[in-house]
Amino acid sequence: MPQITDSHCHLDFPDFADERADVVARAREAGVHRMVTICTRLKNAPSVRAIAEEHLGVFWAAGTHPMSVADEPMATVDELVALSEHPKMVGIGETGLDYHYTAESADLQQQSLRLHIEAARRTNLPLIIHSRDADEDMARILSEEYANGPYPCVMHCFSSSAELARVALDLGFYLSMSGITAFKKSQDLRDIFREAPLDRILVETDSPYLAPPPYRGKRNEPAYTAHTARAAAETFGLDFETFAARTEENFERLFWKAA
Repeated sequence: MPQITDSHCHLDFPDFADERADVVARAREAGVHRMVTICTRLKNAPSVRAIAEEHLGVFWAAGTHPMSVADEPMATVDELVALSEHPKMVGIGETGLDYHYTAESADLQQQSLRLHIEAARRTNLPLIIHSRDADEDMARILSEEYANGPYPCVMHCFSSSAELARVALDLGFYLSMSGITAFKKSQDLRDIFREAPLDRILVETDSPYLAPPPYRGKRNEPAYTAHTARAAAETFGLDFETFAARTEENFERLFWKAA
């Protein structure tokens, strides 16, 4: 069975509280041998770190989600850098901009994003970006900051415009395919991915959200990365084994601490 990685999930969320070990075991049975569980509020970092420490093949990342910025203390660069010293802490974020639900905190979100970028720059760990209804500001900030000094980055659960995809790819960033790319209505999004270089593609669940077919509408979990990846292989006109091998290479290049 080809081995793949769920590059973005949320194993600390209450949805998994009663069966976390079983969820990890089901992922392994499906060929998902690695998972990156994402801390979205820094106060939760100890519990997310503990999950990574408990399970072989589970790594973690930490940041302040843009929708939480107004409710949380502003993260500092030093705080993020200190968290990155843990051997299984492999990324900075998720961070970013979300103007769909929380446009009123746009200024705070932009400040937080720039702090996370500096932490990614200092640690050389990949910045994990959430972007929703904020393409223009996102493209501008990512480009401005890259001009100040390079940093690695993945556009997690990418579902934005072709223009933002081009900006990200031109900066050398990666795009991550979630279950959304397997939805019937997502042909335009699949077309964006089809134009991207294969060596910049990752796969993820963003579980417990966005389950791919045939589980759409149900709770998502890391095992379902296999369904997203099989659909993604078709998007690129590849057999599953080849696509899985290429995305594994991509993941290990970007998330080098988890290689």
